[in-house]
Amino acid sequence: MNDKNKDRWLGLDCGTGGTRALLVDAQGVVRAAHSAAHAPIDMPQPLWAEQRPEDWWRAAREAIGAVLRGAGDIAIRGIGLSGQMHGVVLLDRDGAVLGPSIIWCDQRAHREAEALTAQIGYERALALTANPILPALSAPKLLWLQEHRPGEFKRARRFLLPKDYIRFQLSGEFATDLADASGTGLLDVANRRWSEPMRAALGLPEGFLPSLHEGPEVTGRVSAAAAAATGLASGIPIVAGGGDQAAGAVGNGIVRPGLASATVGTSGVVFAATDRPQTDARGSIHAFCHAVPGQWHAMGVTQAAGLSFRWLRDQLCPGAGDEAYDALCREAATAPPGCNGLIFLPYLMGERAPHLDPHARGGWLGLTAAHTRAHLIRAVLEGVAFSLKDCLAVLAGMNILPRRILLSGGGARGTVWPQIQADVYGVPCGRWRNSEGAAYGAALLAMTGTGRFASVAEACDQTLAADAEFAPGNARLYAAAYDLYRALYPRLKDLFPHMATAAAAG
Repeated sequence: MNDKNKDRWLGLDCGTGGTRALLVDAQGVVRAAHSAAHAPIDMPQPLWAEQRPEDWWRAAREAIGAVLRGAGDIAIRGIGLSGQMHGVVLLDRDGAVLGPSIIWCDQRAHREAEALTAQIGYERALALTANPILPALSAPKLLWLQEHRPGEFKRARRFLLPKDYIRFQLSGEFATDLADASGTGLLDVANRRWSEPMRAALGLPEGFLPSLHEGPEVTGRVSAAAAAATGLASGIPIVAGGGDQAAGAVGNGIVRPGLASATVGTSGVVFAATDRPQTDARGSIHAFCHAVPGQWHAMGVTQAAGLSFRWLRDQLCPGAGDEAYDALCREAATAPPGCNGLIFLPYLMGERAPHLDPHARGGWLGLTAAHTRAHLIRAVLEGVAFSLKDCLAVLAGMNILPRRILLSGGGARGTVWPQIQADVYGVPCGRWRNSEGAAYGAALLAMTGTGRFASVAEACDQTLAADAEFAPGNARLYAAAYDLYRALYPRLKDLFPHMATAAAAG
């Protein structure tokens, strides 16, 4: 066997539900994959969501060990990291975790977000970070911790994002990438550096924030301790990688203007690559650095895309696994497009783009005695697609008009949900033969950073191949249904805070 045929690159994605590890060969073919589940999200109060970083590291070790077992005589040339964004991991002077991590979908810091905006000014915040200060970002969560867990915060010496805690465990390095850092509310996105005015506004000391790196840049190497814990060889280079959305976009080939992706994970994300930072006046679309050096992206995030479908699965099929999704989609296909006027609002965890409303609540509207279980299921799939179309509508207002949309995550599975999305978006949609997403993008970044490819674009061009295409249809019906969907939020907006108050009182 030629030694080059033994070369592998490891992509590791620390998601919400679990950590996924991939081994990829020199041609970009996935040779091994394994997902290790995380403990369920702890939601001790409405709008709260926490996980324990130690559990992420446990899952990472499990996933890495699983792909290494049976891999044979291989040489891992590099490791790329990806993970859920916006979370807050605090470490003490010895590198020990201080309390649970407040993760991306947590909305408790809405008052802190409002206070920080008032302190800095909305327009100045946009000028400093290219984004408004939202409750989901890391900065308001850090303020919440300062106020509500002061003892814990005073002991903190380092702040890390979720995937960067895995990096710390693997290498001992405190580092992050520019794409993930963009989601903290502390990055000068236009100039690709930490914002000193924002750091000062939070009173964070020097050295509290990790060092910054472009996505393919090597940040450190596997330590002897990590090698013993995982089975990896010590000394393997680890690149910066990217937050899950930027890494997933790399895995989808969204590395040039003109293309966009729609990803259904726990959240839903519309992602478009740009050659400069672009913001909308309201700030409902994120303007972040890309994991591709020298590029940016515009990104709209909805809170509960895949989460809505998972919630439905858990209610209708308690105890079932992922196979239940396919059965539910088949059942949904028996209901007509538009569900005879039934609309589902997927605001189960508040909503980000375009409403920026932590109080928003979900539900079905238009329900009649003629509707069936199949209608309820299909309405959830359509409602999530409508929420992502909301993001596309904001991008269109910024003159970002994708010619084609690549689907990934749970929304790319099978044919029913992809076709619904193509019909709702009114744009041709496709998916790649390899649908691994963020972990695969992390592996491509590692391949670029260690010299296998000269650029991230070359890595995508050489490894990605089309699997299926979905042409838009039912244009008039879905345009009318989407107009109805859009009309509901303004009419319900003033009621949502009262519902949130009632939920908290309960």
